Amino acid sequence: MALVPYALARPFLFGLDPEAAHELTIHSLTRTQGSVLQWAYASPRVDDPVELAGLTFPNRVGLAAGLDKNARCIDGLGAMGFGFVEVGTVTPLAQGGNPKPRMFRLPNARALINRLGFNNDGLVAFIANVKQSELYQQRQNGPGDSDPMLLGLNIGKNAATPIERATDDYLTCLDGVYPYADYVTVNISSPNTKNLRSLQSDEALDALLGAISERREQLAQTHDRRTPIFLKIAPDLDADQITVIAQTLKRYGTDSTGQVNNAWGVIATNTTVSRDAVKGMTHATEAGGLSGAPVLLMSNQVVRQLRTALGKNFPIIGAGGIMSADDAVSKINAGADVVQIYTGLIYQGPALVKRTAMLIKNTF
Repeated sequence: MALVPYALARPFLFGLDPEAAHELTIHSLTRTQGSVLQWAYASPRVDDPVELAGLTFPNRVGLAAGLDKNARCIDGLGAMGFGFVEVGTVTPLAQGGNPKPRMFRLPNARALINRLGFNNDGLVAFIANVKQSELYQQRQNGPGDSDPMLLGLNIGKNAATPIERATDDYLTCLDGVYPYADYVTVNISSPNTKNLRSLQSDEALDALLGAISERREQLAQTHDRRTPIFLKIAPDLDADQITVIAQTLKRYGTDSTGQVNNAWGVIATNTTVSRDAVKGMTHATEAGGLSGAPVLLMSNQVVRQLRTALGKNFPIIGAGGIMSADDAVSKINAGADVVQIYTGLIYQGPALVKRTAMLIKNTF
């Protein structure tokens, strides 16, 4: 049970510049994880296991990538009761991201806009942080008494890498993170890296997934385990684009009989570039990806279309706009197997994790 109600901490955090609040939160989690101070935000994990992509998720509520870009506070985030935590996006080389200011709150819409641009310390530092986590250390000592939280590692390309060579960056990152990930996420949907979303198109996507699938089979032999890979896509897709993505995923994610092979899954969705739901609000015209409540319906629609196109067994992680437990239920009803939150955690605090996991457990 958390000792400090988030309602008391939020006014202070919201009084800071959004990125300063973000950095303070990450620093605080990093310093307190594994200590008695962790009880300020810790909560028992709801036990509601589900099988997906050949993995056992302890419950169906995860943290989306973007909050902990450098894998600094895996254990602190896990203490909040998540069934799985995804960290990153990491790129091969360290990069500073886009110029500041680059994060903006839209509190009346319960939303954020960010154009951070994959700011991170690079692959070497990222892996070192993963290896220092208590989660990793416990796994090195053998299986525990209970199902551990799962860890997703999210990979991307450097801004300076030409889009024609993006695959090289993804393969470099895949080589690095593969031994440490329960699943790997390929992020081709951030709006804040120039031309990145063009990788969602037909030929480019097929080439990327083909190269990653080939490298994954090599890594599976080297490490004696076949790690599932999830493709993270945008909400700003029309029906035809979703159909193309689904067809490409099925080409690599099903076998010759059409059965799901647990090799690939999809995360729907990332942030949106649409501003229809926030027109006229302060900061609404800022460039970047919009997250939070305005994304829920469009994200759910993408999930719904994907489920229809992919069939009932293809792994789908639903993300985007989950600000309450009921929102998470709506995303599972749309076709998601499990869900991720991020902006909801900022607006509602860690108690959202347990509330959401409990409602899902009692509903499905």
